[in-house]
Amino acid sequence: MASDCRHWIVEQAMNDNTTSTLDRLTKSAIARLTGGISPTALMAAYSDWLLHLAASPGKQMELVEKAVTAGSNLMRFAAHSAFEPEIPAPHPAQTVKGDHRFEDPAWERFPFNLMAQSFLTTEQWWHEATTGVRGETRQHSEVVSFVTRQLLDMMAPTNFVATNPVVLEQTIVQHGANLMRGLQNFIDDTARNLAHDKQSTNHYEVGVNLAVSPGKVILRNRLIELIQYTPTTTEVLAEPILFVPAWIMKYYILDLSPVNSLVKYLTDRGHTVFMISWKNPDSGDRDLGMEDYLHLGVAAALDAINAIVPGEKIHATGYCLGGTLLSIAAATMARDGDHRLASITLFAAQTDFTEPGEIGLFINESQVTFLEDMMWQKGYLATGQMAGAFQLLRSNDLIWSRIIHDYLLGQREEMIDLMAWNADATRMPYRMHSEYLRELFLENQLARAQFRVGDRAIALTDIRAPIFAVGTATDHVAPWKSVFKIHQLTDTDVTFLLTSGGHNAGIVAGPENPRRHYQISHHGANECHVEPDAWARTMSEHKGSWWPAWAEWIEAKQAGRPRVAPPAMGDEAAGYTAIEEAPGSYVLQP
Repeated sequence: MASDCRHWIVEQAMNDNTTSTLDRLTKSAIARLTGGISPTALMAAYSDWLLHLAASPGKQMELVEKAVTAGSNLMRFAAHSAFEPEIPAPHPAQTVKGDHRFEDPAWERFPFNLMAQSFLTTEQWWHEATTGVRGETRQHSEVVSFVTRQLLDMMAPTNFVATNPVVLEQTIVQHGANLMRGLQNFIDDTARNLAHDKQSTNHYEVGVNLAVSPGKVILRNRLIELIQYTPTTTEVLAEPILFVPAWIMKYYILDLSPVNSLVKYLTDRGHTVFMISWKNPDSGDRDLGMEDYLHLGVAAALDAINAIVPGEKIHATGYCLGGTLLSIAAATMARDGDHRLASITLFAAQTDFTEPGEIGLFINESQVTFLEDMMWQKGYLATGQMAGAFQLLRSNDLIWSRIIHDYLLGQREEMIDLMAWNADATRMPYRMHSEYLRELFLENQLARAQFRVGDRAIALTDIRAPIFAVGTATDHVAPWKSVFKIHQLTDTDVTFLLTSGGHNAGIVAGPENPRRHYQISHHGANECHVEPDAWARTMSEHKGSWWPAWAEWIEAKQAGRPRVAPPAMGDEAAGYTAIEEAPGSYVLQP
């Protein structure tokens, strides 16, 4: 099935007839208007909900009752707030965990408290209306609930000058200067977007104060540059580390400013570190597929490291999609009798896609076909498309709060290194992204031991190298319970670590970060399964960064072995000469 999918993707551009081409062009044009969301998939979800709701008189009566009760509670709250403002009244509705929009004390004053409570009551009623409808498919229910929440969030009183007491007060105090600054901010951002320029990164620049760990590019092919970092100690551990970052991000999230650089942290501990830097693909790379990323990426990097550090096994580490790719590579190597991996580490990486979080709400046949048609014309998924999807998952934090802060209050948040990296988006080639969505998301072939590399399927159960898996507690991209499934999918020792923070901030947790904490445990290959919730309840909490715990785990694998002189930078005799200084050229591609 995977092979058929890949052949179809490669051949369809050549085999398209006039009708198919017209269909693709039409959908591509629609996609530019809808931000890549399939109207057909959305209509199907809402139709499913409406039809089942129409056939559920009990649910309708329940919603009417809730509306009447909520309306009565609001009326009592309004009367109490208007005539007895000095006595706090019980709120008819409460904010959900993580919603900080109405935390300012100004929202307790009338009439703003009534506006906030009216909005929260409406939001909660619509949540009841769009969930729990018998007969509706689970995905459609989640899509309708998610989209309805997004539409309501657009109309929140926090988003408008006249209904936001904090903004209104600043507008009065500053005589509207905040709005003038906000207008200038909006004009600046719009001009950058129209010019396809990345967000201003203030004083951050790659190679100047980001990605500054010294090293050499010792391999360059059509898809990657491989960076070997300069040792910072006189002796190093014998076994090197290879990082496989996701291709939807620039690699330097692992080498941010020195205080947040995992690369620097490891080299300072005496590790030899290699990093894959992916090319930012363009239309000429439309036919690069998953196997290209496997062979030109992971396999090519492993061959280079074996030449530079001969006879040593490698601690391979993958982040996000890079971790998924690494797990595919590890299973392939195990199938083929290749035992070069000393260990496998997965940072916020999924190997089972049945519970991918809210990003999976729009991954169905209709949506994937729509995305394929959108990518077909250019040959890649544009930089803003994936970034926009991730922003929607946390729209209050990443969209509306920014609009309020930048455009209504007229302020600019001081950018940090992680924010500068986040603004440096990448593209994805047509074939690879289509294969990824179909074979992993839609068909979950990797978890089902049906994903084919070459002419044979691979199985994660073949992996025997020990695994260290990191999940992040508030991850909206790779939920930690999904990452936790690596226990079920492999027959090897698994050390699992759950850290505070999200998909990016949880991983970038330098040792000087005092706010982080984590839980960790080791699970032997022959031990019984433990549910993730039960695991989280029983594991003790450790304060501080998880980086030392992971570094110590790798170092323990080499216990008893003496440290050695650092390897040479590259190996000219084997064809791995130093091409240029780190961070290389691929990371600078716009």
